[in-house]
Amino acid sequence: MDLVRELRQGRRRAIARAISMVEDGGKEGRDLIKKIFKSTGRSFIIGITGPAGAGKSTLIDKTSIELNKLGCKTAVLAIDPTSHITGGAILGDRVRMTESTDSGTYIRSMASRGATGAISMALRNSIRVLEFAGFDPVIIESVGAGQTEVDISKVADVTVVVFNPNTGDNIQTIKAGLTEIGDVYLINKGDLPGANQLFDSVRDFIGMSEKNPSVLLTSAKTGKGIKEFATVLQDLMESRKNSKKQSELTRLDYELRDIVLNNVKNKVSNMLDSSSAYARYLKNVQKRKMDPFAAAEKISRLLR
Repeated sequence: MDLVRELRQGRRRAIARAISMVEDGGKEGRDLIKKIFKSTGRSFIIGITGPAGAGKSTLIDKTSIELNKLGCKTAVLAIDPTSHITGGAILGDRVRMTESTDSGTYIRSMASRGATGAISMALRNSIRVLEFAGFDPVIIESVGAGQTEVDISKVADVTVVVFNPNTGDNIQTIKAGLTEIGDVYLINKGDLPGANQLFDSVRDFIGMSEKNPSVLLTSAKTGKGIKEFATVLQDLMESRKNSKKQSELTRLDYELRDIVLNNVKNKVSNMLDSSSAYARYLKNVQKRKMDPFAAAEKISRLLR
């Protein structure tokens, strides 16, 4: 059967094959995206980020079940740190997310590969595969706040930041760049000592900000606050239906720029590899006869 038709039917093996194709970044994956592109861009993307050990995987597992009970068809893309030996996702297919698959959730791990551009392209196109297969919302779990592998705010309609009282999160780390990106802030592992104190700190310093995000206390272990979190997500998706189209237009602007710049970069790199002028200026720089700025300027003029 045709892969596109199998995707439309939501067949899991077809989805897995399609995501592997777009992750590879080759012609086969690009051809697939060309076929399905016009039928994508409508699903809500929920980005969930936070430090390692914050309990994001278990939280997403439980939340997916609740979202599916509310009528959603949820998929999860978990961005994992890369194995330096194999290049694959260390955590494989997220064995911790087991319960939600029984309720219909599709879960897939993706290796971060340590490169913003590469993973962004693979992530964007993997989302499209899941959208075409009928999943809405698509949850993206990032490797952790402060990581550069994925700029989650550029792909997500709703951004959730997860904190954990057991990983040293305090008001100092909360101030470190996380106060502007979240639509929802979760203090997870709410059954642990210090959770209420951290919740109060986040609510005071972030919850009262101009953006006025939701601040919730949850425990994936006990189930506390999970239903409330799922309801908040559903309400946000409903309230942002009108702005969804504009968000998608902005994302496509980012994506097109990324692709054009990447193409230009590759083209210039190939030109430099075969340029005798570049080799000549490089030798002058290496011999300290010319500084790199002057050499780059001359080379740039030649390329223009």
